[in-house]
Formats: sequence, C-alpha cells, structure tokens
Amino acid sequence: MHGLIKELRTNRSLYALGLPGMIFLFVFAYLPLFGHLLAFKDYKLRDGIWGSKWVGFTNFKFFFGGEDWKLVTFNTIYLNLLFLVFGLGFALLVALLLNEIRRAAIKTVSQSFIFLPYFISWLVVSFMTYAMFHTDGVLNRALEAVKADPVNWYQTPGIWPLLLTLIYVWKFSGYYSIIFLAAITGISSEIYESATIDGASRYRQILHITIPQLRSVVIVLALLGIGRIFYGDFGMIYGIIGDNGMLYPTTDVIDTYSYRALRQLGDFSMSSAIVLYQSFLGLCAILLFNWLARKVDRDATLY
Repeated sequence: MHGLIKELRTNRSLYALGLPGMIFLFVFAYLPLFGHLLAFKDYKLRDGIWGSKWVGFTNFKFFFGGEDWKLVTFNTIYLNLLFLVFGLGFALLVALLLNEIRRAAIKTVSQSFIFLPYFISWLVVSFMTYAMFHTDGVLNRALEAVKADPVNWYQTPGIWPLLLTLIYVWKFSGYYSIIFLAAITGISSEIYESATIDGASRYRQILHITIPQLRSVVIVLALLGIGRIFYGDFGMIYGIIGDNGMLYPTTDVIDTYSYRALRQLGDFSMSSAIVLYQSFLGLCAILLFNWLARKVDRDATLY
C-alpha cells in the first residue's frame, strides 16, 4: 500500500492526465457489465433489474433451442474473417504503394482521397449501396446497356458476403493504410541504404525489409480484429441490409439478431443472453489468439 501511495505521489501529473480516460472507461465499459444480469432474469420494467425474477439459464435454452444461433454465429465469424483478411491485406498493399510515391504533393492528395471514405457514415453508405444495387440502380442499368440480364441483388443472398467485403475494404483500407505508413516511416533508412548498396531492387527491399518489419503491427491489428470477431458491425449490416429477410441466410449476424429479438419480442432478457454469449465467445477468441501470437512474436501480443 505504501508503494502504491508513493507511486501516485511521484507520478501524480501523469495519473491526473489519464484520469478522464479511466473515468470514461469505467462509466461506459465496466458499469454496463451489470446489465449482463438480465440474461439470467425474467426482466420486467416495473420490477427493475434487482426485483425481476431469477430464471437461471432459461433465456439461453430458448436461444439455443432453435437453429438460428448456428447461422448467426457462422455468419458473424465468416464475415468478420473476410473483413479482417481482405481489409488488412488491401490496406498493407495500399500503404506499400503510397510509400513508393516520391512526389510529396501527389502522395498527400492520394492519402486524402483514400482516407476520405472512412469519414462517410454508414447511413450515407447504405444510400450509395442502394443506388448502386437497386433493381433500377446504376449497376443494372449498366448491364442493360451491354444487353446483359439485370440482377435482383437484394434477393440474391449468396453475393452479399462479397459485396459487404468490398464495401468494408473501400471504407476502412485508407484508415489502416495510414497506420501501416506510420510504421513504415519508423523503419531505419540505413537498412534500405545497405540493401541498395548490395544491389537489392525496390521489390526485394519491400519483400525482405518492409514487410518483415511490419510483422508486429500486422499481428497487433489482427489481434484487435480477432477480439471483435464475434462482434458484427451493426451500423454496417443493419444500415445496408435492414430488415430484408431474403438476405438473412448470409448476412444476419449476432448483433442484428439480438436487436430484432428486442425490437420485435420486447424481450430484454433474451437479448441480453445473446449479447452475453457473444461477449463470452469474444473473450475466448482473444485469449486463444493472443496465446498463439505469443508463440510467433512475444513483443506483438496485447498482454
């Protein structure tokens, strides 16, 4: 206890700077954890959380009693893996290409255009997607112009994992490429100079210097993505897909399923059970993959 008090006194200015962030984290990340109690109760608004009847695992039995939990769990993992692999892969490629631009003005303009989609809200993206893939949308008109049969995109579930991945990559590749670019600038120029003296081409320098030096950054970003692998981006999925039941077989994720359970059934307890199931799987995923990452690079793990 004495050591803790001494540490707080010695670095009180640093702890004071971090205090607002810690308060924010406590209020919005830790206090809401008490809401998980709803998963084990028959929650009634008039009784409140503590006054509602304790029902144990009844809400989980209702959720796992059907086949929907398998579908939404698979869709959540599958879509997030597509987003993670192609999102980070394309962002790394963009960062490598941007790093090869020698004119500062062209490089700045290119970064701005690539980064711009990140600031566009999912609501606007949903309107853009609808305008593109609607029955009378831009894409079908282009198909008709070349005498091809139009496609009813919003009734073709099999194509939407690809479309959602393309939309995700378009929106987030600029954001992640900036992170990779920042890491690339931290690589010592002496390494590249030595490689140039040895006759290594730019391609070989990228392959044998730049990419290996980015391994730690890739692992950390992958771990952060894996930590959210059971979190379906509700704003993206619901904003673009909405309540289109035709597309549920390939696009319905845990978040949208729990939202419909709450909105249509008004059942807070069952929705909480679904969210608790989602949180537990996410915790298991991050623990497992952090352990695997430790086997590859101990310095790139989250803890």
